[in-house]
Amino acid sequence: MKFSEIGISQDLENALSKENITIPTSIQRKTAPIILNGQDAYISSHTGSGKTLAYLLPLITQIDTSTKDLQVVILTPTHELASQIQDQLLRLSQNSGNGLRSLLVIGGASTKRQLEKLKKKPHIVVGSTGRMLELVKIKKLKVHKVETIVIDEVDKMLFGDSLDSIQNLLRTMMKGRQMIFASATIQEESKKVADSIADDLVDVLAGANDVCSTIEHVYFSAHDNEKPKMLRRIIKAFNPERAIVFTHKNETAKRIARSLTENNIKAGEIHGDCEKLDRVKTLSQFRSGKLKVLVASDMAARGLDVKGVTHIFNVDIPGKSKDYLHRAGRTGRAGEKGICVSLMSGEEEKIARRYQRELNIDMAHLAVSDGEITYAK
Repeated sequence: MKFSEIGISQDLENALSKENITIPTSIQRKTAPIILNGQDAYISSHTGSGKTLAYLLPLITQIDTSTKDLQVVILTPTHELASQIQDQLLRLSQNSGNGLRSLLVIGGASTKRQLEKLKKKPHIVVGSTGRMLELVKIKKLKVHKVETIVIDEVDKMLFGDSLDSIQNLLRTMMKGRQMIFASATIQEESKKVADSIADDLVDVLAGANDVCSTIEHVYFSAHDNEKPKMLRRIIKAFNPERAIVFTHKNETAKRIARSLTENNIKAGEIHGDCEKLDRVKTLSQFRSGKLKVLVASDMAARGLDVKGVTHIFNVDIPGKSKDYLHRAGRTGRAGEKGICVSLMSGEEEKIARRYQRELNIDMAHLAVSDGEITYAK
């Protein structure tokens, strides 16, 4: 099936072919007719399944580029995810020649520069709710004609202060707008909130809460104080082409990145304490291959999409199976093989058994000796 057969414009289909994307994924096939019909949608499918394009393509198809009106707002929980979406929008605009204008609006960046770019009248704005609210309040971001609002990584957005900001932003927009929610997992709490925001929400499901079948899952035993040393040993043994190391806390990410660098493993870090420009530079180096390992806190890596990630290493173990699912999904994308490696203390090994039961996966217990990976005895 071609993209044009599911209602996507020919210029976008041509643009996608320049990125070697020629066949729509399952979630893209299911989503397009619903969005094109103007319905509210809750899009759920596993990481790497093409959710971003699933909503972008039909939305761009409907954009009226002959006007100067802002028509679509996309909200994300992290600057990195917003930047990825903006990069995709820029590629589609450039490769299609459709005249689409989009703008990245995030905190931590120059407000003055964003105000200058707003003068070019973008059709789509993507970024953080907080900065958008700031610009709306000073009447520089005019959202009264916005027809569609997208909330990406919805299971991290519809809670607490983030939800309050979203509701405040929605109050500034016209009623009857189209609402689109997207996530790799379905959480009951966020789903209830989404149902309360949207008038008639349609669930679009394709493997949500499922772990991609191309990902292998393994774990190593290590006490908490032994994990940095164990991580160095198994990274050298696996020799990954490109890997992401996950931690819970910013301080842990700093310590792990420093430990790897001091032992001749090219590593960078992204977390809440990093300046925006440093995060952008680190991600650029990671994507280009100058850095082999990216050490990231949970929130900083939310929605992170980097091609060619072969290994995931969990230093701090997610307490919930769905959070493990999000991390594992950073590898094994678009049909490629990947491996998710967890470092677990004795108590944490109970969590491995829960992952296996709740996610229906097998987790091999491995060990490393003299630089060789073996099955644990």
